[in-house]
Amino acid sequence: MSWLLKFVKEGKPYLAVTLLQFGYAGSAIIAKSALNHGMSHFTFAVYRNVFATIVFAPFALLFERKIRTKMTISIFLKIMLLGLVEPVIDQNLYYTGLRYTTATSAAAMCNLLPALTFLLAWILRLERVNIKRLSSQAKIIGTTVTFGGAMIMTLIGGPTIGLPWTRHHLNIIPTSPSDLQPIKGALFIAAGCICWACFYNLQAITLKTYPATLSLTCLICSSGALQGTLLTLVVERGNTSIWAIQWDTTFLSYVYSGMVTSGVGYYVSGLIMKEKGPVFVTAFNPLNMVIVAILGSFILSEELNLGRVLGGAIIVIGLYLVIWGKSKDQQSSKSFSSEEVVQSEFVDQKEISKSSNQAKVGDEAV
Repeated sequence: MSWLLKFVKEGKPYLAVTLLQFGYAGSAIIAKSALNHGMSHFTFAVYRNVFATIVFAPFALLFERKIRTKMTISIFLKIMLLGLVEPVIDQNLYYTGLRYTTATSAAAMCNLLPALTFLLAWILRLERVNIKRLSSQAKIIGTTVTFGGAMIMTLIGGPTIGLPWTRHHLNIIPTSPSDLQPIKGALFIAAGCICWACFYNLQAITLKTYPATLSLTCLICSSGALQGTLLTLVVERGNTSIWAIQWDTTFLSYVYSGMVTSGVGYYVSGLIMKEKGPVFVTAFNPLNMVIVAILGSFILSEELNLGRVLGGAIIVIGLYLVIWGKSKDQQSSKSFSSEEVVQSEFVDQKEISKSSNQAKVGDEAV
């Protein structure tokens, strides 16, 4: 029974990030459908964060009253920067790129995220890297392999794999080939991934001084909604029609992305970061591509080709190497901590015996 409890405890972070990828995949599919129907990505970024704030704020006020730290200027500036980098800049760049490409290609480009997050975490010393250790070599090679798989999925086509269900559109408006601009879309999404990687690392840094994860999630979403509203009013001035809420796939994308991608996504990733760090959270991002490729073929009738399948297989291999390296790092850190405890206890015991000997000598002298 104890081994089962241990397995569940150690497996929770892996299960959580895997479920997050399913949530992100659903968001990409629904958002792509809404964009095909003419949804504005500017108002989408605003509304999804508004919904996330409304839903999660009561829980933050109720459950984190005692653990919220005092708001300082430093924490406030970090929260405003977090709200600008991901909810505003990254989301608008990503959904602009998604408009010009397919959901599967967008998910493939997002596989740049683990590599970018790893490099930034390495620079900021949030991730331990020792080139001489096998675990660090596995993480570096795995990240590189994942990046290579993403490039194969993006740049290499190959013969189309005919699937029976891709012939049916299920009443969803597909993006016509003339609207697709893969290179332009890839550039927007790559720029968004850079912002996303900065967000994860900055979130990990902020959590060290502001550990109230749910409250931080609400503050990020609210500041993102505010800054996104200002950006939309400037960019789309005079175009009031984009603020109208359509009771169709567009409204579903607002609610789903706000609840799952913004609210649950920021909160769960923050919890995992406290234990595993930002690199672990993004290491599972390649699963998103596999899920989107499968769901996209069903829902959006996006066709699979040999390049996407080959790139997906390579990405899975790279993901395994990163996870293996992280698990070895965790084992070594635990053994190092236990050694420190043993040494500390030995030193304490030695000091106690030394003190008792000195006391004994003093008594004899008296």
